[in-house]
Amino acid sequence: MPRYLVERTFADGLEIPQTTEGVTACLNVVDGNAQHGVTWVHSYVSPDRVRTFCIYDGPSPEAIRSAAGTNGLPIDTITEVSVLDPYFYRAS
Repeated sequence: MPRYLVERTFADGLEIPQTTEGVTACLNVVDGNAQHGVTWVHSYVSPDRVRTFCIYDGPSPEAIRSAAGTNGLPIDTITEVSVLDPYFYRAS
């Protein structure tokens, strides 16, 4: 399945409390994604919490956009990516 980097901007900052409400919010996103065959792998959040860089597996950019719509999440860009592992390259 293709992997994507999804960039988002949250003008007021992203706030997910470390409480049961935060857990519920994350699980709701996971459930909404599943409706579109999309898996949220993990995310990176900028120090000011305005930008996120999220890794997703999904069948297509359209599926990623549909899942974001279901979850009420913004999308700036979607880029198909692959893993470059520096430890894979070894001298013989």
